[in-house]
Amino acid sequence: MMMQIFHKYKEMILYIFFGICTTAVNIVVYYISFYFLSLGTSISTILSWLLSVIFAYLTNKLWVFNNNATSKGSIIKEIVSFYGCRLATGALDLCFMVIFVDCLHFNNMLMKILSNVIVVILNYIFSKFYIFKK
Repeated sequence: MMMQIFHKYKEMILYIFFGICTTAVNIVVYYISFYFLSLGTSISTILSWLLSVIFAYLTNKLWVFNNNATSKGSIIKEIVSFYGCRLATGALDLCFMVIFVDCLHFNNMLMKILSNVIVVILNYIFSKFYIFKK
């Protein structure tokens, strides 16, 4: 019974699992950059975005969407569309952080978590229906 449920929802379960892992990478890198390296909100957000997107691309391609694209053209198209979509949600994350942390002075870690929830949902939609569509 559990295996049937897993197989039926495998993609969603794996996306949620690796989405949580990607979010953890994003938040940990942001925290270290902001509090230990004193890089500020914008630089910390950009650095955390960069490292989490690399992690997300690899996990989404290999395990979530089982994408087997091997031709150079297919891989380049996939990478460009993946990073293009992630750049859009990364810009949303950066704007969100600047507005709510730098301008409105909300708690930066709380805003980072909230921003990541929004970004993960949007990234799933982009990945499922545009980047790794079957």
